[in-house]
Amino acid sequence: MRFKAVKVSAIVKRHGLALAGLNSLTIGGTAIIAIFSPRVWTASTQLILPDTTSNLDANLGSLGQIKDQGVAFTNELNPLQVQTSIITSDDVIRPVWFTDPEKDNYSSLESYKKQFKVKPVDQSTTIRLEVTGSLAELARNRSEKLLLSYQRRLNELRQGTSNSRQQFSKVQLEQAERNLQIAKNKLAQFKQSTGLVSNDDQTRNLVEAIKSLRTTQIEVRSQAQAAKMRSQALSQRLGMSAQQAMNSLRLSQNKEYQGLRQKLSEVDTAIAAQRGNFTEEHPSIQSLLEKRTSLNDALNRQLSLLIPGSEKLDTSFGGNNFKDPTMDLIVQLIQADTDGQALEQQAKQIQAQVQSLNAELKSISTKQGELLDLQRKYEIAEGVYKGLVAQLEQAKISAFNSYPNVQILDSPTVDPKPTSPKLSLMVLGAMLSSIFGSLAVVTYLESRNSLLKVKDLQEMELPILGRIPTLKAATRGLKLELVSEIGFQRLASTLSLMSLEKRRLMVSSSIPGEGKTTVTIGLAAALAVLGFRVLIMDGDFHKAQLSKYFGYAVPRETNVLPSPIAVNLGLDFLPAPSIPTNKVMEFVARGRFEEYLNKAQKLGNYDYVIVDSAPVNSTVETALMAKIFTNVLLVVRLGVSDRHMLHESLEQLAHHNAQIIGLVLNGIEQRGEGYVYRQDGQKIEA
Repeated sequence: MRFKAVKVSAIVKRHGLALAGLNSLTIGGTAIIAIFSPRVWTASTQLILPDTTSNLDANLGSLGQIKDQGVAFTNELNPLQVQTSIITSDDVIRPVWFTDPEKDNYSSLESYKKQFKVKPVDQSTTIRLEVTGSLAELARNRSEKLLLSYQRRLNELRQGTSNSRQQFSKVQLEQAERNLQIAKNKLAQFKQSTGLVSNDDQTRNLVEAIKSLRTTQIEVRSQAQAAKMRSQALSQRLGMSAQQAMNSLRLSQNKEYQGLRQKLSEVDTAIAAQRGNFTEEHPSIQSLLEKRTSLNDALNRQLSLLIPGSEKLDTSFGGNNFKDPTMDLIVQLIQADTDGQALEQQAKQIQAQVQSLNAELKSISTKQGELLDLQRKYEIAEGVYKGLVAQLEQAKISAFNSYPNVQILDSPTVDPKPTSPKLSLMVLGAMLSSIFGSLAVVTYLESRNSLLKVKDLQEMELPILGRIPTLKAATRGLKLELVSEIGFQRLASTLSLMSLEKRRLMVSSSIPGEGKTTVTIGLAAALAVLGFRVLIMDGDFHKAQLSKYFGYAVPRETNVLPSPIAVNLGLDFLPAPSIPTNKVMEFVARGRFEEYLNKAQKLGNYDYVIVDSAPVNSTVETALMAKIFTNVLLVVRLGVSDRHMLHESLEQLAHHNAQIIGLVLNGIEQRGEGYVYRQDGQKIEA
């Protein structure tokens, strides 16, 4: 918030003269308008629309009823809006305009109408009328004349409505009566020829009968399905179909077959008894076995005669086992199958009845449709006739229903103070004009300002590798070997992950004062904290700001090139060589600078070589040095950097094939608690 306040203050200070001029003009113009604006008085009147009712209540048959309940307020038709339209009509205002003492001041009736404002009051039956004038008495006279003209126009409208209703064509009523008689005759003839009357009850009975039969049919089919499912379940349990169960039951009731079974059972019992006393080859056992075989053959012959194809029959029923539980299941299976078939037959019979009733209903519906059509035409003709009769009767009652008698609730009154101009609104307008005008002026002037903005950085599409906050005075005063700000640590971490050609980096800016030297020192210190060996070099051969920072006294012009100086653990400093100004270009362009740099980098075995160059737009050799270092990191500062100079710097570097790896945004507002760390890990408050 403090930064925003400072920024706003700076903008106001920068454009203070223009803002002062604009606000002076606004205040002066408002004062002139307030002094010289004509005074206007307003006469106010309130009208009330009374509730009117009538006794019209006509039954139109199938068409409904006509009821007149007086004034009806709806969204489609609001009587107050109707009265408002009448008051502001030309026929009402024109007589007032002709007798107005200031008639010549208005070129047309439309311009004169602007002196009258009519508005219905919400949630009420009143109308508010306001009339303006250059004098209080003139406003009152206009209001009174308007009320007289309005009452006269209402009487004219009522008279015209009454005459038009009285002159309503009787031919239409006679035609409606003839149409009613024709419809009545056609309806009677049709009933007589077809013998069909309005048999709604008959049709309703048929429909109910069909509905009842369908319900019964559904129930019968449901019962049939249940019987079928029960039969299937019993069949699966017994392992035989219903027909097989029936055949098995027949066998159980055949006396001859059951007699053979009984004899066979006795032989089996005797064999079992003899086997306990004799061997299998004993003559008595052999005799019994032959007898059993003879009985089985006789039993099978009897079975074939009774039930052909009896492979899956259960032949164990009957005789002494006639009460076997399985016999009950067989009886249930046969009963379920029989019930299912009977119910299916019943459902088919019901369906036939439904079809017969539907055919009868269809025949009746065809004639009934024609009968209903004739009946409808008769009812319409009757309703039209009754409606015309009711309208004729209503015309005789009153014409006030269309144009009720509007009464004056409050007579015209005029406030002794003029209603225009309103000083409070003028002051408010002046304040708003001043605020928005100031914003517009500042926006326009700022758009013409060449200082760098965030929008300019977005348009460049260059990555912002670091954001360095504004360092407090205490931080800037600390020695390099003690401090490395967190912004520099983030920048160093980012660069350590990038692949830089020859591990060289030139830090520069477009103009002085953007903080490139500070960024160079902080970046080098942060890389050293990360464990890299860093050589920081002063590449500004003219001002040598970096050399001055480290307290290195630049000697007079000499041919001896300086050697690296140890500054801190992992960080060496190479001062700017003392070269005559006219020899700097030659030193860089002919390769001596690159040889000097290569030798220093090789001897020191440095991981990174960072040079603090002069601003790109300040010297020519900076662009040449960019070709040697290849990788360029530009430092910019919002509100300080010039966007035109920055674009020019980018163009120069591009011409020398320099690779701009990104931007460092310097001097941003720091959020939260600022702190830095010493290399030994102890916290130092910033």
